[in-house]
Amino acid sequence: MRPRVARVAIAAPLYSLFDYLIPDGIAAAAGCRVRVSFGRSRAIGVITALGDESQCPIERLKPLDAVLDAEPLLAGRDLEFLAWVAAYYHHPPGEVFAAALPLRLRKAEAALAVGEPVWALTRAGSAQLASPPARAPRQAELLAWLGAQPGGVAPQSQLGGELPNSRGVLRALCAKGWVEARQLAGRVDPVVAGGHDRVLNDDQAAALAALSAGIGGYAVTLLDGVTGSGKTEVYLRLAAEVLARGQAVLVLVPEISLTPQLLRRFQARLGSAVRVLHSGLSAGEREQTWHRVRLGLSRVLLGTRSAIFTPIADLGLVVVDEEHDPSFKQTEGFRYSARDLAVVRAQRADCPVVLGSATPSLESLRNVQAGRYRHLRLDRRAGGAQDPHVGLLDIRDQPLQAGMSQPLLDRVQKTLEAGEQVMLFLNRRGFAPVLSCFSCGWLSDCPRCDARQTLHRASGLLWCHHCGAQRPVPRVCPGCGAPELHPLGQGTEQLEGFLTERFSAYPLIRIDRDATARKGSLERQFARLQAATAALLVGTQMLAKGHHFPRVTLVGVLDADGGLYSADFRSTERMAQLLVQVAGRAGRGDRPGRVLIQTRYPDHPLLQTLVRNGYRAFAEEALAERRAAGMPPFSHQALLRADAGDAQTAHAFLDAVAAWAIGLAVAGVEIWGPVPAPMARRAGRHRAHLLLQSTQRDALHGVLNALPPFAADLPAARRVRWSLDVDPVDLY
Repeated sequence: MRPRVARVAIAAPLYSLFDYLIPDGIAAAAGCRVRVSFGRSRAIGVITALGDESQCPIERLKPLDAVLDAEPLLAGRDLEFLAWVAAYYHHPPGEVFAAALPLRLRKAEAALAVGEPVWALTRAGSAQLASPPARAPRQAELLAWLGAQPGGVAPQSQLGGELPNSRGVLRALCAKGWVEARQLAGRVDPVVAGGHDRVLNDDQAAALAALSAGIGGYAVTLLDGVTGSGKTEVYLRLAAEVLARGQAVLVLVPEISLTPQLLRRFQARLGSAVRVLHSGLSAGEREQTWHRVRLGLSRVLLGTRSAIFTPIADLGLVVVDEEHDPSFKQTEGFRYSARDLAVVRAQRADCPVVLGSATPSLESLRNVQAGRYRHLRLDRRAGGAQDPHVGLLDIRDQPLQAGMSQPLLDRVQKTLEAGEQVMLFLNRRGFAPVLSCFSCGWLSDCPRCDARQTLHRASGLLWCHHCGAQRPVPRVCPGCGAPELHPLGQGTEQLEGFLTERFSAYPLIRIDRDATARKGSLERQFARLQAATAALLVGTQMLAKGHHFPRVTLVGVLDADGGLYSADFRSTERMAQLLVQVAGRAGRGDRPGRVLIQTRYPDHPLLQTLVRNGYRAFAEEALAERRAAGMPPFSHQALLRADAGDAQTAHAFLDAVAAWAIGLAVAGVEIWGPVPAPMARRAGRHRAHLLLQSTQRDALHGVLNALPPFAADLPAARRVRWSLDVDPVDLY
């Protein structure tokens, strides 16, 4: 009898698969997890293929310890996709396969049973509906909500989405015997095609018709719609058509902060078939959703970038909302682009993919130019809303209060007095970006990075936003002992304090990573905003992405100059996208909007182009500049990063790789560097970069195919940490 051999992907930083013998009497299949002997320890891997041959002598192969799954968790198409991903990004395949599994399944733990956690009214709870507890309004609200659900039963995921932060209320109701937790068998989520409560304008109707005609086959469409043009309504109607065919839908969003609002809209229209997957959920919640989507029990998945690896039964549509957002690129460890992989995944599933944005990436616009993507445009705001008026405020030689000029403060006052809402954008959290001594010039430098530590006054900490290092705010200068320590610059924490005092009669809501760190806090803040009439909204770029604030009529951008002058050639594109997205929050209701951008460079060509002609004119100019310079998207890049305890070791490693790559003499492949990273020291490590670039993708990948094994065998490789970033989105 010929031996049975399993090829296994093991989560280790090694660029190969490993063969193991399948012992007699053990059932094994591709896509199952296995426990194996690996070196001196045990490891968990995924069987990628079965056979009866191996490149290693059969007698040297170790047997599998155990097969952990009764049936495959990953189907053949999933295994093929992950193998392609590992090859394209030149990343250890075992780590790629591990990324496709929920956290628990990367260990030897058994897969969760597929059941549906629900909350249900008991008989006593149903009787209580007629006389809800008057002194416990949240309990009364939850009872009434459950009573309105079919049979008095609601999935835990639905309750968490519509009534967040209800755990304490549920415990109280359970203690009274009015509500109980149940576990339903793995049932198929019903698709409820809710009524269309909005009339499509001509642009939306034309886009939907064009997209509907493509259902059932692969095509990439860039849905290029101005902010507020109703792209989400097009997504919803297209998704309903795909669900009516019995297929599944994957919707990717760049940030967790976008999921609650989008989830509510999708569930209101499509019912409980909509599930969500992101890092804010517990491990058990994520795994339950992962299994339900894999088995076809839930057919709409809304998730952040890692959701691209979720196995989905009969995928019929992929949507990437805010496709321009750099958050779709993983920048640590396994560096992949979820947006780019969405296109590949749709191609393999033979289904359409829609890339939506008000500020499309230059890569997507280049693909439109080349005829690879179809281009649909939504040039008007939905519901009759008008585009906001955008103006520049020249703040040269003007006194500022917490970063705000007097003309902006006056406009804020008038807007609030008119019963409208104001959004102020400052992309810098904390109280101040630096603490300084006015006696000796000491600055709050991070001891581990080439960066400053930000002052967080509320917590009494100096905090490095790059490595996370913290220390208490000193009472006197560490350099000279003088008590002359003063904050320089502004952050959202300082702005919040100033505005709270200046406009004390109006509610103020702050949205940044610090203010929304606790689970459910973001939803609570947005609920406060919706409940208010006149109000102030202060925040960072978390506010710039896809949110709908119909009462906001004034948007103020406090510091627009940060991205105008940067070593990164993408900085102007990022700044243009951010400004347009922020501006798009104004005037989305029935009142006109106004945007005021404070700047010390009012004559800068980028700002002038954006204000006068809009993002599309800027994009045309930027593409022409990139073409002339031979930069992406007219070329392809890979960045080899290295860091070590000293700069010389990191540079020596990259010098060896550069000499090897130059020696290959591959036509059209340029080698730039090595050079110090823009932040040469981070978290106590010295960092350096080597950039490879070519106008021909195949030529570049020909070099990259051989680079990891060569680099891994270098003597210096044991003294450095290195990583390869294919298609980098920044050179940081």
